[in-house]
Amino acid sequence: MAAPVLIDATIRSTAKVKPPESGPGEPPRSGGVQPGYARLYVEAEVSALIRSPDPLPPLVGYVVDIPLDRAGRLPKLKRLRVLLFARTTRTPGQIQLVRTDAQRYWNPEADALTRRIATELVAPGAAPAITGVATAFHTPGALPGEGETQIFLTTEGDSRISLNITRKQGQPPRWSPAVGDVVDDAAAPPAHDTLLWYRLACGLPAALPETSTAGITPEEAELARADYRFVLESLGSCGRPPA
Repeated sequence: MAAPVLIDATIRSTAKVKPPESGPGEPPRSGGVQPGYARLYVEAEVSALIRSPDPLPPLVGYVVDIPLDRAGRLPKLKRLRVLLFARTTRTPGQIQLVRTDAQRYWNPEADALTRRIATELVAPGAAPAITGVATAFHTPGALPGEGETQIFLTTEGDSRISLNITRKQGQPPRWSPAVGDVVDDAAAPPAHDTLLWYRLACGLPAALPETSTAGITPEEAELARADYRFVLESLGSCGRPPA
């Protein structure tokens, strides 16, 4: 999502980038490269532009930090096929990776996932970024243990997302998200590694804020919190590495 440019490319050449020179009496400078890594200037041949606001030349250059092996050596990168998550620069033919790990090894699964999410991002009604929880309500059912919880989320822009959790006797709890104003009782939780799953798994707070349950009874608030925890457990860990 942070990369306006997505490229399927093959590395053609690499050159080690030397750290800046140290002054007299100064310790060696790393140039911002973390220990166990080496900084390279890479030239790669563009096989396919998955996404880009502008055309790119057949050969692009960029800087990347590569982890060294246990012996302190660089892996062989020439002819390696990679996925690049980047942005353009003012210099023609030069791109900038959006993260330290934005050069990824290509494989069919990663390629398919990248293309699918790129398509989801520009689709009408795409799930927006979640900024918090607005309100939560719980309505008890006719029988003990039954009930329905609705949790309304805040998002970037004017889009609406709500979570709907229902419990019935003799059945496991069910939940589904609703994007927009239409609630589909037959909807299912989002599949893992979809845009909506990512928005929820990585955007929901770890617990319902107290302000979201201010309008209901303490008993109803506790049931809403339990249903919210059930949603988080169902989604699983975000799995997003640090930037």
